[in-house]
Amino acid sequence: MADSRTTHTYPHGVPSWIDLETQDVDAALAFYGHLFGWRFTEKLPPGAAGRYVVASVDGTDATAVAAIATPAAGFDGEVAWHTYLAVDDVDATAARVAGLGGVVSSPPESVGPPGQPAGRMARIVDAQGAPSRLWQAGTRPGAQVVNTPGTWNFSSLLTPDVDRALEFYGPLLGWERTDDLGAGMARVPGYGDHLARTVDPGIHERQEQAPPGFADVVAGVLQAEGPARWSVAFTVADRDRSATEAERAGATVVATEDGEWTKEATIRDPFGAELVLAQFDPPEEFLESGEQVKRD
Repeated sequence: MADSRTTHTYPHGVPSWIDLETQDVDAALAFYGHLFGWRFTEKLPPGAAGRYVVASVDGTDATAVAAIATPAAGFDGEVAWHTYLAVDDVDATAARVAGLGGVVSSPPESVGPPGQPAGRMARIVDAQGAPSRLWQAGTRPGAQVVNTPGTWNFSSLLTPDVDRALEFYGPLLGWERTDDLGAGMARVPGYGDHLARTVDPGIHERQEQAPPGFADVVAGVLQAEGPARWSVAFTVADRDRSATEAERAGATVVATEDGEWTKEATIRDPFGAELVLAQFDPPEEFLESGEQVKRD
């Protein structure tokens, strides 16, 4: 778990933030507040066009985990959880998107209070049609608590063509794929060292038995049918209990899966956005050994 006294920062290419855009912000706050125990802080002043509400563990930016907002003017896409990709220079990175086969759907702009912006953002669509956002951090570096129950765990790109996806994200964000890590894992070299220097000094010792490069894994790139899209997973203590609570609050359970390391449920919230509830459920021999390779 990250040290809450240290700001969690995200190097170029690392997913750093998530938010949900929906017309019914109040209903979404009620649903997710109940499901994950989040507390909320309005970030736009009264009378502003729209709302941007940051969710956190304790009501402060030091434990920020995600946001719920009204859609931007003119937005007519599906309600979905969006993944923000950290970049050092959003203008320079956005300028490379078209040459890699993608589209900049909204140009770089500063967001937040004048003179003290939360960051600089551009909306992009990758070469296979998956939308995401580029984020150059200002006062909001990204999620500050991750991988604990009720917080963001991982974002995965679901794509019909993994190689083509990496041809886009490799040059743009520095992603690499290593066969030793298994299928579907993209890494940014040096990210594990960054975590060790900042919020997670024990990561390399904790992952001593993991394959080389495991600490550098930043996202999933998974073969999947249908249009390319991002999937966002949240850690829960008990998948079945959380899925049942979500159903009672109006969500639909789309699928469940018991893997070697996790028990997952894909749900569709009452507003149409899909998300994954993921319970860490390692093999018994792993627990008996006392080892831990889970990435913070």
